[in-house]
Amino acid sequence: MKLPLYWVDAFASEIFRGNPAAVVPLERWLPDVVMQRIAAENGLSETAFLVRTGPARFHLRWFTPAVEIDLCGHATLASAFVLFHHLGEAGEVIAFDSRSGPLLVRRRGPLLELDFPAQPPEPAAASAPLAQALGRPPQQFLRTKTRWLCVYDQAAEVADLRPDHARLARTVPGRITVTAPGADCDFVSRTFVPEVGIPEDPVTGSAHCTLVPYWAARLGRPSLHARQVSARGGELFCEWRGERVGIAGPAVLYLQGEINV
Repeated sequence: MKLPLYWVDAFASEIFRGNPAAVVPLERWLPDVVMQRIAAENGLSETAFLVRTGPARFHLRWFTPAVEIDLCGHATLASAFVLFHHLGEAGEVIAFDSRSGPLLVRRRGPLLELDFPAQPPEPAAASAPLAQALGRPPQQFLRTKTRWLCVYDQAAEVADLRPDHARLARTVPGRITVTAPGADCDFVSRTFVPEVGIPEDPVTGSAHCTLVPYWAARLGRPSLHARQVSARGGELFCEWRGERVGIAGPAVLYLQGEINV
């Protein structure tokens, strides 16, 4: 069986930047074990699989090389990019049904905008193992149910972090996002996901479900310009809308082909 595959750099306007995701459109679902093997073979942080369920509506699932996950921003943006630019979706909005509920992606000029659930963080007690694994203690610790948010004073502190990834995987449950005020944007961030085998995620749309409510409240305005300062880098244009967040960015196709299963 031959399946189409698209490799898209999300939150980037040129290849070799942003966060790469594979997108595999399907006519019907494959067995979970096959989708997991495809994701492992692709070797990208996420592979998205989608099946049409109606006009401009799809069921969307995301797999890392190791597990299926509940929410992935960059692979959702990549999926919408493929549908709009390569598979003939002519409207302005695509709806995805997912393990995190309904998700919308809208055209916004040259950008695509994700509509995702807000996940505001709560203050948390300091974690010595986390601070030690990051290599520099943050000024503030916050948490959601699945993510640590560690706040630093300066963007350079975030950019210069050299975490002990093996120690993070051993001692710190959950996903870890570090952030600080930006010099040429509103805020910067980096994200580490040892629990699913990703030392550093280049650009993390889902982390902005937590980052945007935090920075919107701290800066006193809903519209924000963000940069993820990983080695590949990425740019996001965000808006806090109460229970939802808008996360917009560009995408570019790197590769198109077929896989044999």
